[in-house]
Amino acid sequence: MPNIKSAMKRVKVSEKKNLRNRMVKTGVKTAIKKYQVALNEGVAPASAQLSATTSAIDKAAAKGILHKNTANRKKARLAKALNKVNA
Repeated sequence: MPNIKSAMKRVKVSEKKNLRNRMVKTGVKTAIKKYQVALNEGVAPASAQLSATTSAIDKAAAKGILHKNTANRKKARLAKALNKVNA
């Protein structure tokens, strides 16, 4: 634990931010897993789940938790999987 007052505050703040960021990242991972389950069930539930998953990814990217290129890559792969099932 640091001795300097400002350093103590930074530790507390970074712990809060770390927790918040982990929650958002976990939400994205959960949304992707739900999408993959819906994809196995069929096209109709998967297309509905795709919009929810892309929304979660976009929110994470907007908050700076995911890099925008990472977010776009994830969304492209999800859409590609849905198109592969459709074909």
